[in-house]
Amino acid sequence: SGKYMQINVSIAKQHLTVLNEAGMLLAQYPVSTALKGTGEQKDSYQTPRGLHVIRAKIGAGQPINSVFSGRRCTGEIWTPQLGAQHPQRDWILTRILWLSGSEPGFNRLGNVDSMQRYIYIHGTPDSHPMGAPHSHGCIRMRNADVLELFELVHLHTPVLITED
Repeated sequence: SGKYMQINVSIAKQHLTVLNEAGMLLAQYPVSTALKGTGEQKDSYQTPRGLHVIRAKIGAGQPINSVFSGRRCTGEIWTPQLGAQHPQRDWILTRILWLSGSEPGFNRLGNVDSMQRYIYIHGTPDSHPMGAPHSHGCIRMRNADVLELFELVHLHTPVLITED
């Protein structure tokens, strides 16, 4: 079918790879995961580990650097000036891949539910560093990269987040 792919996120390497059904590398991108490390608990601001799936793809057709709040486009386009006006905002830009845990009791249901924690793969201002943990729990990417990834992957694509 050619549709089967897997996304792997390495916390140690701070990168995301996309593999095809034969396990061959299709793409690799630098990412930024949680500043507070890994963990599955609600309100921990940590990146959850384990197997997830893409439950929703949000932002198709929106311009690059579009700003999202509550998974909706605000109509703003991020610029360094806008960023300077709102230094405390956790910018979610360009595209959102909303993750749902696939392991009940570990990253799904109860106080460890990745979807209820709003764990996304999403774009971040290009001024934010990649390749080092800085996020509030989500997996941040460069806008051009998240745009490419969004077009490449399908709903329900497995996403494995590992420490190594």
